[in-house]
Amino acid sequence: MDENARDENDGAAVRIPPPLIFLGAVILGAVAHATIVPLTILMSLGVRISMAAVAAVLGLVLMGGAVGLFRRTGQDPAPWKPTPEIISTGVYRISRNPMYVAMALLQLAIGIGLANWWMVILLPAALVIVYATAVRHEERYLERKFEDGYRRYSKAVRRWL
Repeated sequence: MDENARDENDGAAVRIPPPLIFLGAVILGAVAHATIVPLTILMSLGVRISMAAVAAVLGLVLMGGAVGLFRRTGQDPAPWKPTPEIISTGVYRISRNPMYVAMALLQLAIGIGLANWWMVILLPAALVIVYATAVRHEERYLERKFEDGYRRYSKAVRRWL
C-alpha cells in the first residue's frame, strides 16, 4: 500500500480535541477568578482591549491561514484524521503548529480582554497539555508516515514559533 494513501485507520492518536483544552483553561480561569481569588489585570481599558485585539487578530490570521491551506490541499484539520501530505507553505513555514499557536493567542486575548490573570497564567499549562495529548502523537505519526521528509521539515521549522 502506498504510504501516502488515505486509510481510515491512519491518523495521529489524539483523543482530546485541542480546542477543548484551551476552552477548558478559559473556563477554569473564569471559575478560579470567581471562586478562589480574582486576579485582575490592572491596566486601562483602552490598553487592555488594544492588546486583546492584537492577540485575537494574530490568532485569527494564523488560524485562517492554516485552515485555508488544509482546505486547498483537501485535508481534514482534525489531528486524528489521515494526513496525505505535509503542508510546509504559508503559516506552516513559521510554525509546525499554527492552529495551536492561534488557539493560545485567542486564550491570551480572552484573558487580557476580560482582565483575568488566571486565564493568562493557565496558558502555559494548556500548551503543556496540548503537547502531551496532541503534538507528541502527531509528531510520532508524521515521522512514522513521512520519515525523512518530516524530519527535514521539523528541523527547518520550529514546533511553536
